[in-house]
Amino acid sequence: MLEKPNLYGKAVVLRPITVEDAPAVFAALADKETMRLTGTQQDFTYDQVEDFCEKISQADDRLDYAITLPEAPAYIGEVVINGIDWENRSANFRIAMGGQQYFGKGYGTEAARLILNYAFQTLGLHRVELEVYDFNPRAQHVYEKIGFVREGVRRDVLLREGEYHSAIQMSLLEAEYNNLD
Repeated sequence: MLEKPNLYGKAVVLRPITVEDAPAVFAALADKETMRLTGTQQDFTYDQVEDFCEKISQADDRLDYAITLPEAPAYIGEVVINGIDWENRSANFRIAMGGQQYFGKGYGTEAARLILNYAFQTLGLHRVELEVYDFNPRAQHVYEKIGFVREGVRRDVLLREGEYHSAIQMSLLEAEYNNLD
């Protein structure tokens, strides 16, 4: 069984997502700017979100954490390590804040650092990768700040509002992570 302990930082606490988070996750999916920045194009029903939260809380092949504040355990976003390939010691990373009111406060940066530390130091991963869309320079900057390296571009992979957008591929390797300040 994959251990999913709470992870504590100065500004945020990460805790595993549970089915009780379904209302907050569903509300976050209504935030148009968050959905735009993550490239999410589909609509979800509350039942789908509730079923998903239940499924991931039991999953043994991924870490889905709610980003919370130390003084309040309520979901304000999520940070995820998924697609874990144990044989190759690699995984995918993603993060989304639950609304624009949480942008620019450092919560996402600290949450990313906490889960990456767990991924490299505890799980023993060698590589963590992500994709970020070309219209999200703020996220690109944060990923570079925490050590991710740009690898390439998947051109014109997202059609949104009649315009194509590219996905920038980035990764962070174990040795790079261990050499970060």
